[in-house]
Amino acid sequence: MKRFDVVALGELLIDFTQNGLSGQGNMMMEANPGGAPCNVLAMLQKLGKKTAFVGKVGDDFLGKMLAGVVADAGINTDNLKFDRDVHTTLAFVHTYEDGDRDFSFYRNPGADIMLSADEVDESIIKDARLFHFGSLSLTYEVSRAATQKAVAAAKEAGCIVTFDPNLREPLDEAHDQIEWGMRQCDVLKISDNEIQWFTGREDFDEGIKILQDTYNIPLILLSMGRDGSRAYYGDVVAEAKPFIQENTIETTGAGDTFCACVLNYVLDNGLEDLDTDKLTEMLVFANAAASIITTRKGALKVMPERSEVEKLIAERQ
Repeated sequence: MKRFDVVALGELLIDFTQNGLSGQGNMMMEANPGGAPCNVLAMLQKLGKKTAFVGKVGDDFLGKMLAGVVADAGINTDNLKFDRDVHTTLAFVHTYEDGDRDFSFYRNPGADIMLSADEVDESIIKDARLFHFGSLSLTYEVSRAATQKAVAAAKEAGCIVTFDPNLREPLDEAHDQIEWGMRQCDVLKISDNEIQWFTGREDFDEGIKILQDTYNIPLILLSMGRDGSRAYYGDVVAEAKPFIQENTIETTGAGDTFCACVLNYVLDNGLEDLDTDKLTEMLVFANAAASIITTRKGALKVMPERSEVEKLIAERQ
């Protein structure tokens, strides 16, 4: 028996999102705890999984606040480090009318990319069933070495390795580092704009076929926003419609919520003999959970309960 179901490495930061105007007409910003890997872990905790986070924040009041939020969510923080010289990473989120958003990062550097290889506790990673990571920790030399060490430890321990590029902007070397991540993973979660950017193909099926042929990834999940999602497992393809919400506020955290539900299904059912019915069941639950998070500000602190997701599915069937 392993101590953790999932260990994730990557960014933990503050997402500043607009929350109205002041009396003087100035934009007011709300400090929402965020960062894709921790968002994934927060949803997995809601689904009853035991999780741990590997990462770094600044030794400042925002970093300490984040550490408290993550611990309160039930996520193990034994390998969460504090940097005395570099501040906690910040992201300012601009939300469009349709709920989509753009990010402006303040991380040159930010504490999340200062996690070094010698600060990664391999014993925590080896004590997990599944290891999850993204691409932002791969785009900077220091955190890249830490990520590579963690992935190597996970593979040595026989963990399922999962990867979400979670591309925010075409950072320097992003393509090469995302390619490295694809070569390591058993499960890939990728979005519609990412597959088009990475492969140069407008047709999603063509793009996925390139990834399957090049990287031999057993399970690939494609999130398509308001068009739903697809799962590709060898020659088997499943698709599920979205759960459109009339009161969507923003899409921050939707992909992470979707990803967490997929990982939860893999943990419960494994990666063998997945057929269309099983993949569709997985996608429906993940789509429903992702739709709920779009009705809430932030992500990490407001992940839905399993009962909420099941209720939504029952109402829409």
